[in-house]
Amino acid sequence: MTRDWRDDHAYDVFDRLDLSGLAWECLRRNSRYRKEYPLLGRGLASPAGWGLRFPG
Repeated sequence: MTRDWRDDHAYDVFDRLDLSGLAWECLRRNSRYRKEYPLLGRGLASPAGWGLRFPG
């Protein structure tokens, strides 16, 4: 379902996000990231290329 971008209440969740939550929302909506995501899990793309860091 597509949300109406003009409906303030549809995006109330954004008011409660911290910086990393907001960054994740933007990243997960990026079509290039969604296309490359399967490659990240197989080690065929670098998470750093998307600004991601994982504790290791």
